[in-house]
This record gives sequence, structure tokens and C-alpha cells, in this order.
Amino acid sequence: MIYDISMPINKDIQVYKNAEDKKPIIEASFDYTRSDVYESTLTMNLHTGTHLDYPLHMVRNGKTSDIENLENLITKVKVFDVSFETDHIGLNTIKELDIKESDFVLFKTKNSFLETFISDFVYLDFEAAMYLEKLQIKGVGIDGLGIERAQKDHPTHKALLGNDIIIIEGLRLKDIKEGMYQMICLPLKITGVEANPARVILMD
Repeated sequence: MIYDISMPINKDIQVYKNAEDKKPIIEASFDYTRSDVYESTLTMNLHTGTHLDYPLHMVRNGKTSDIENLENLITKVKVFDVSFETDHIGLNTIKELDIKESDFVLFKTKNSFLETFISDFVYLDFEAAMYLEKLQIKGVGIDGLGIERAQKDHPTHKALLGNDIIIIEGLRLKDIKEGMYQMICLPLKITGVEANPARVILMD
């Protein structure tokens, strides 16, 4: 079975903090009223929908998308259902999960059941991020448009990105059961940037 866990990109997609200037703009650059072809132009922030963050996003002079290695993005992943959490994923919750070195983990939260942005989305806190960093996991994905919120100086991002741990944000995991899957995550091949939109699928 193949599961598409990416957010569809359209003009009504939920965006971080509901900021209108973050909404993608899709316009016809040519149409059949003035041409014999139809072509569209897309203008959007690279953090729109399902996307990867690279170190430069939060680390001054950090690495960019040029470091990408598809072997780390076509891999086995563990999906953990932590939808019982109402505010954040903390250290006590993380310690109870079967997470080992080099794992790639995805967290299913209440965020997956919402089609509009909410300011109190569930996030991964700094202590939990530090625990994952010490385990030397490969990557972490979450179904919020940010992996953290309301943390001064963005320590969760920095703990992960500063140690070359992949971050995927904006997943859609509503229909995904907890368990092990094969993931194929293919970001756009835009070089030298701090984020890239991605199509992500799971296979069981």
C-alpha cells in the first residue's frame, strides 16, 4: 500500500501563522485567450506545505540543500502516534518510544487532523530534541508546519539541524497507523537554499 503524506499545494493551503504573504500564488502566465498553450507560474515560500529544513534555516552560515543525500531520504521510518499530547512532545514521552541510533522517526499528533493552522500546534520541545540528538538519529518528521513554537532562539531546530539531523515539517499522518514503513522523500532539487518543498510517501 502506498500512502501520500504530503500536503497538496494550492492557494488555500494552511500556512504558518496564517500569514497571507506566505500563501502560494498560482497564476496563468499563458492561457488560451492569448496563446495556443497554457502555462502557470508559482510563487511561494520554500517552507510551504511539506518541506525539509536545512541547517542554514536556523544556523548562521549553516549548510544548505547542497548537503542532501537521497540515501537518507529513501529509508525505513518509524511512525509514532503521540496524538494524545495536547501541547508538546516532551522528554518523558520520547523516552517511552522505541527509538534507536540511526532511526528516522515521524510523529503523528493532533496536527494531522486539522486542515487549518492553529497557534497551539503540538511541537517537539528542546529536551526531547536533545535526547534524539544524543541517540544520533537520522531524521525526524512532524505533522506541524514547524517542529517547534514558543521557544526562544529556536533550540529544537538548532539541536537537530546543528547535528545534521534531517527535519521534515508539514506531514499529513491522519490515516497512518503507528508502525514501520518505507519512506520515499524527494525534495525539489533547488541548490544553495535553507529549505525545499517535498513529496513524501510511505509504503508498508
